[in-house]
Amino acid sequence: MMLQDNLLPLIDDMVAFIEGHGMRRVPTFVGEDVPSVLWEDEANPDSWKDFVETAKASNSVFVTMSETTLEKEDLELLIQELQEANFPDEEAPEFDEAQALTSQVGKVGYIQLGFVHQGVFFLHESMTQWYERYQQLLDSVEGFSDIVFNDEDADDES
Repeated sequence: MMLQDNLLPLIDDMVAFIEGHGMRRVPTFVGEDVPSVLWEDEANPDSWKDFVETAKASNSVFVTMSETTLEKEDLELLIQELQEANFPDEEAPEFDEAQALTSQVGKVGYIQLGFVHQGVFFLHESMTQWYERYQQLLDSVEGFSDIVFNDEDADDES
């Protein structure tokens, strides 16, 4: 997790570092359905450099790179879903937290780097604190909708 609130400047550093190692960038996001290993070195804010050097040492010729910018429409949808999930309690703390994220619209909150070695994707994630909270709020809404849909499915079976 990064203490910065916008990772946009970090993208330029990453691009220069990757290309400086003679590697190519592939603009791709690696999803959860792909066998992967997550790089863990949260104490080191420059661990992404070690990650790129490890990719190079494993003879990888490319690194995948994906970034996520908080879009106004995505935040509005989250706020709407939180309102629906917490109705009639419109004073829910999650709702206030989501509204506070409006100051982050247009900022890059997440960057994923990856490389393949022996059939496994190795991934490195850089994310801001606000993006991590945004993801938690999204997950809570998705978890709520799963519960609602599962309850409806159970009613249909009776």
